[in-house]
Amino acid sequence: MKLSEYIINDIKPFTSSSKIGDLQLLFNQLTYSHIPIKNEDGVFLGSIFETDVHCYESDQPISEYLYSIEDFYVRDTTLWLDVLEAFAQNSTNIMPVLDDKNNYLGYYELNDIISLFSESPFFFEAGGVLVVEKGINDYSFSEISQIVESNNGKLLGAFISKSKNDVVQITIKIGNTGLNDIIQTFRRYSYNIISGHEEDSYIESLKERSDYLDKYLNI
Repeated sequence: MKLSEYIINDIKPFTSSSKIGDLQLLFNQLTYSHIPIKNEDGVFLGSIFETDVHCYESDQPISEYLYSIEDFYVRDTTLWLDVLEAFAQNSTNIMPVLDDKNNYLGYYELNDIISLFSESPFFFEAGGVLVVEKGINDYSFSEISQIVESNNGKLLGAFISKSKNDVVQITIKIGNTGLNDIIQTFRRYSYNIISGHEEDSYIESLKERSDYLDKYLNI
């Protein structure tokens, strides 16, 4: 399904001559963080934030507050992952969509875009999740793929889930195999295992030895 099929048009953009009071009333009825605004010629201007609107004089036109309009949007050809990033960068739950001639087409809802992510194989295919850590200049996704596939694993997805102090953590979804051999190979390639799996025999072995040592010291 094309992402453009998720474009919604049930709320039309307000014009700059509309009253702030009308915007306030609409925001009271909706859970949207922003509402798109056009000028009198139908040109898209941007979106206005709910919190700002409730601070304005209700009898004033929107044109008195154009300075507060936020200029964010995506194209109807923008990939869904970039659309999701645009939502995050602008702290909004509604994203205006323009065509290549800057015509306003409608908007995306955040929940619809998130649902596409949750339907990806990374989430719904069976498999194990592994989080590994390495220096930001020392890891590569090609190396990660090689480690997984050399152990007959199926790489369902990988992304950088944390980056701090020149160290990155990579979350990996792996199908078709147990994780133990893959975990051991990551260790041989100097990756730290942040979150492993119940099949991690290395961790289990260390735990057993620790338990044995505790019992010995308590004798």
